[in-house]
Parts: sequence; structure tokens; C-alpha cells
Amino acid sequence: MVADGATILHADLDAFYASVEQLLDPSLRGQAIAVGGGVVLAASYEAKRYGVRGGMAGRRARELCPHLRFVGGHFAEYQRLGDQVIDIMRDFTPLVERISIDEAFLDVAGSIHLFGSPRTMAIEIRRRTRLEAGLPVSVGIARTKHLAKIASQVAKPDGLIVVEPDHELDFLHPLPVELMWGVGPVTQARLAEQGITTIGELAAIPGRSLEHLLGRGVGTKLGSLAWNQDPRAIETTHRAGSVGAQSALGRKEISTELIRMTLRHLADRVATRLRAKERAGKTVTVRVRFAEMQSVTRSITLPAAISATPILAEVGYSLVTTALRDHPQERVITLLAISVSHLVFEAALQLELPIDIGEEKQRPGTTAGAARWALDRSVDGVRERFGRKSVGYASVALSETGAVPDEFRELAEKDG
Repeated sequence: MVADGATILHADLDAFYASVEQLLDPSLRGQAIAVGGGVVLAASYEAKRYGVRGGMAGRRARELCPHLRFVGGHFAEYQRLGDQVIDIMRDFTPLVERISIDEAFLDVAGSIHLFGSPRTMAIEIRRRTRLEAGLPVSVGIARTKHLAKIASQVAKPDGLIVVEPDHELDFLHPLPVELMWGVGPVTQARLAEQGITTIGELAAIPGRSLEHLLGRGVGTKLGSLAWNQDPRAIETTHRAGSVGAQSALGRKEISTELIRMTLRHLADRVATRLRAKERAGKTVTVRVRFAEMQSVTRSITLPAAISATPILAEVGYSLVTTALRDHPQERVITLLAISVSHLVFEAALQLELPIDIGEEKQRPGTTAGAARWALDRSVDGVRERFGRKSVGYASVALSETGAVPDEFRELAEKDG
């Protein structure tokens, strides 16, 4: 329900992974850094000024910012600090909806008599987050979740914006349309072709015309959000769900080819299931088991949900590479697993993810990227009719030498 006053907060930690790395190593402060290697998992604001962003290929990031410094991730610290900040928020209200490791919605309507106005609470949350966790956080306050999230984006970095009910559309309509939930490169380009670049211009398009341009589901949703019509309440018991697969490898010597081929196979399995359920997910998690049964996990929450096979495989490979870098003494691997969680019913928005992984042909938000995703769906259709073994990806079925790896003949799988 929409509150009478602006009592919904959206708190978003700024450049979270990169900020944590700068917190752990003060020598990195003020420097252009990126977490990751082959793929940028996160970038500092100093790097973002050069156009570096999460999901970008490391090669492209270095082209944009020659002095960019890559650092390994400290994923346990990300989780610890993210949990610490959420605990700070829960000191002000039990109505906290955590939507990723570094952001959450809060409904503070019932806490005003205890802590003061929503602005006062936001100021205190930001102060305590900086003091206790050492991290900057931006907060947007509004009557709806959608507008609060947009306000926090406008407030970045390290800012606070309150959108009062009497000025909602005055604030919302001049903003660029890409700030809206569900508007990524593909939709943004489609709207730009019609001369639509601001949320106000989108709001002025008749409903039927918008549905014809974007499709009924997306057109209806964006049309409502453009007028700040968002009835969603804070959800504190939402079960994210997940889809995953694993491969027991016996005892294999660690190699780039083994890791890549295994992840391609597992990503194919997981992504196919996601598309069959018309789901996509924001959080990718990998598990690596070494000899002596020691296991490590790594995860990342992406800016938008994915379900494309090659993108999932590349993100998984980057995470596994990070795990291996953190355990240089390990020489043998016995199991790999990958899962996708924080699922959403937005399969049609798969192409919107502004992720820049690998070759141009794999990039969503481009014509070639759209063709890549369409190919995934075509493969799904053939398999549904003629069986899974009827068609597949050569990069999944064959090793770099052209042989079918023995470990892919019988793979253990499980659903999350």
C-alpha cells in the first residue's frame, strides 16, 4: 500500500565491494580499483568516472582506465559488513526487506513516534553505518518503493534525498528513463528511437501505444511506475528460491580448461531451467570443493536478473577464479557447483542487464546480444520437442581439443 507520507526508505551501500576493499586496505582509497579480473565484479567511484562498471570485461575496463588496479575479493567480509549494516537498519524498524547483499527497503511509518521523522532516521542510519561499519550509504525516501529506489540512485554517492508527496512527479518526470526499474539498454534504445528520454515523456505516452512498443506486460508496468503507481509493500518473509546444479569430478587437477568446460555445462543446465520457469536471477553463487572435502563458496549480486547461458557461465568462471586465487596451495578439485537465486518473474527483461562480458556477440543490450539470447530460447524449444540430447552448444559438449570430457558423460545434478 502507498503510505500517506514519505515513509519508505531505500538504503544502498555505495560501490559496496570496492568500498570494502578500500576500507580493508587504506592505500587503495582515492584510487581507481576494480574487484575481479577477467570480469569486473565492482568498481570504485574513481574508476566509474572513466566508464568502468560492474559486469564489464577486464580488458575493456583497462582500455577505459589504463591505471585501473584490480584487487581480489574478500567475500566473507562483504557478507559480514552487509549483515552488520542490515542489523543497524533493524534497530529502527522490523520492516526491512533486504533485496541484495548491499541494499534494502525499510518501512519506518511505525517508528516515527520513537525515533523522529524518516529523514532523522535516515541521517542516523547513515551516521551509524559510517561510524560502525566504515562505509558510505545513500538513502532515498518516498511514499513508494520505486520512487525511493530512484531517489537513492540520484542521491549517490553518499547522499540523502527525501521526495515529499506534493512534489513526487516534479522530481520524477525530469529524470532519465533509464533510472526506472526494468529499463535497460534495449528498452532505453527502443524508447529513444521514439524520442522518449525522460520519465515524464514516457508518462505522456498513451497506454496502448506503450504496450504496442514494449509489449503488454512491460508497457503496463512502466506506464504505472512513470506515474509513481507502485502498490508494493515491504516484504519481510519473501523466499527468494534458487536453481542450481553441481558436478562431482572425482579428483581432477585444476586447469583452466576443466573449470571452463564444467561451468559451461552447469550454466547450460541452470539457465535452461530458469528460462523454462520464466525466471531470471540476480545472485550467482559457486561452490568449489578441493581435496580433503574442503569447500569454499563465492557469490555476487548483479544489478539485474540474468538467465542467458553464456553470461551465467562467465560470471561463474570469474567467481571460481577468485576462489582459486584465494587458495593457491590447492592443486586438486573434486566438485564444482553453481546456483542462481533472488529469482524474479522477468524473463522478458533478460536483455536489459547492462553487463559487458566477453565478446560483443554475448552482450545483452545489443542486436547481437539479443540474437544470442534468442538462440538460447530456440535451443530450449528444440530440446522440449525432441529431447535434451537433440541439440546443444559445442562449447559445452566439447573441450578445447574437440573431445567430449569424460566428466560430462555422467554429471550429478541437484535443484536448489
